Amino acid sequence: MTILIAYDGSEDARSAVEYTARHFRAEPTVVMTVWEPLVAQISLAPLAAAIPVAGGQDADFEEAKQAERLAQQGADIALAAGLTEVTIRAERGDGPVWAAIVDVADELNASLVVTGSRGLAGARSVILGSVSTRVLHHVRRPTLVVPPPKEED
Repeated sequence: MTILIAYDGSEDARSAVEYTARHFRAEPTVVMTVWEPLVAQISLAPLAAAIPVAGGQDADFEEAKQAERLAQQGADIALAAGLTEVTIRAERGDGPVWAAIVDVADELNASLVVTGSRGLAGARSVILGSVSTRVLHHVRRPTLVVPPPKEED
């Protein structure tokens, strides 16, 4: 059994990692972060297209390193919460983030895909739809969408 946890650094993603560690046996777990090249992000947000963008291989390399650090942050949370066999994966998304998650779930033959219910997508999620909703509708394997923690009164 391999658990794939989508992690974007948000509090909801952190909750998803911690929930997984509390409620599932220690299984091989992959914490995955999807990074999108800045140019791809701008192409998905037409209003921002007027802003000049410096790009190239150096920018891609730095974005990839940041994604690896973010995935490692998620893995560290998983390890601290009790999971023991945790690896990281940083994937370059050449399309929607949800599609990269679905593809990696298939590649790993993941027995469970875990996401938070809201991430860092912000205004783009309003236009394009929630990543967790898209994963839920496109992945053909068990999926757990962890809601945000209840706020204390």
